[in-house]
Amino acid sequence: MTDTRRRVKLYALNADRQWDDRGTGHVSSNYVERLKGISLLVRAEADGSLLLESKIQPDTAYQKQQDTLIVWSEGDNFDLALSFQEKVGCDEIWEKICQVQGKDPSVEITQDIVEESEDERFDDMSDSAPPIELPPCELSRLEEISELIASCLSSPLRKEKLAAAIENENYIRKLLNLFHMCEDLENAEGLHYLYEVFKNIFLLNKNALFEVMFGDDTIFDVVGCLEYDPSLPAPKRHRQYLKTCSKFKEVIPMSNPELLAKIHQTYRVQYIQDVVLPTPSVFEDNMLSTLSSFIFFNKVEIVNLIQEDEKFLSDLFSQLTDESTLDSKRRDLVLFLKEYCNFSQNLQPQGKETFYKTLSSLGILPALEITLSSEDIPTKTASIDILTYIVEFSPSVVREYTLQQTSSSDEELILLNVIIEQMICDTDPELGRAVQLMGILRILIEPENMLASINKTEKTDFLNYFYKHTVYTCS
Repeated sequence: MTDTRRRVKLYALNADRQWDDRGTGHVSSNYVERLKGISLLVRAEADGSLLLESKIQPDTAYQKQQDTLIVWSEGDNFDLALSFQEKVGCDEIWEKICQVQGKDPSVEITQDIVEESEDERFDDMSDSAPPIELPPCELSRLEEISELIASCLSSPLRKEKLAAAIENENYIRKLLNLFHMCEDLENAEGLHYLYEVFKNIFLLNKNALFEVMFGDDTIFDVVGCLEYDPSLPAPKRHRQYLKTCSKFKEVIPMSNPELLAKIHQTYRVQYIQDVVLPTPSVFEDNMLSTLSSFIFFNKVEIVNLIQEDEKFLSDLFSQLTDESTLDSKRRDLVLFLKEYCNFSQNLQPQGKETFYKTLSSLGILPALEITLSSEDIPTKTASIDILTYIVEFSPSVVREYTLQQTSSSDEELILLNVIIEQMICDTDPELGRAVQLMGILRILIEPENMLASINKTEKTDFLNYFYKHTVYTCS
């Protein structure tokens, strides 16, 4: 199957609540005799092997997220996700799931209630688990609203019903209208209630609510609500920082508006998670797991979108190595490349391998020979970080490149010698860069991680070159 509409990545959530890439393939929905029902089948792109065979159960809660994700739980503590290359393919499979379960495809979750333990079910049966009725969204009812939301957090069933009510009644936008009124009136009490309300809405852990809160027209108001922590003597200034102090530099023009929007959104949501929200230790375990997954999938999508744009990356490396490029411009290019490599850490090994192959083919190692020797400290430091990412993932790439350089007439320009030169000439009083470069060098000359079984000459040739032509540089 070559139809890109049905091309997907299969993910499974591991014990550390991180998503593992289970492979790339194509998804279909067919009747499987053995399972006695319509099932989701994913066959590997590489060899056609079966990556997934999952019967669409009538009571499983499937969630559609970010237009190209379908997430569900299969058994206890085994979450799966399909990340589609194209929205239309996601819509097709979603319609099939909804058809099997008898649901309207316009919903974003096919079941209202998650599976609960018998104790939890018994607790909620005491009041027959009535629907959550939200108070009118008025200034005079803010205390009542805050207390209601806080009271639902201890019960999984009531959390589900509360999240559904907030979504169905477009309650977040109504609350944000109250936020504007409270700021205009300088109503400190109301702003303190709104802080508690939005802090607890995050704890509902619902992607559908995040989609609303992280929209271009709402995210700054949500951040604004979280500035008014009643335990602090004065409000924070997170919006001011995001709007004025943090500026995204488009070092190479981006023609894809979806990519630009995704980068802006991811930065702001990461800031909310890292800076704005209280430290996660004060919450129950996994209470913000969906927020982490939101950021994770955004970063994976950003890496893939950039990697698919050959012109963007070609232009980046062309300017990076051009002698006429201004130092300030080269610094911005290297800092962008470092952040790009940082995002790639969310990829699984197979994806990382493709990622670094792409960068190698575009000439990242020759570029680093130039930027490592830069007199500009931020450029040099970021270059060391990039090289660290590469060497930690695949030291053989750097060894192979070094051996290809051995015919060069100028040994000072060989990457390995550039590394050593920068290590022994580090101007940092604490030798921070030197220590990092020593770590890189240690990995490169470590015989235990050399591919002796695959390339019998790597260990011999590389170590011979190192001890005959490089060690003297250290003396």
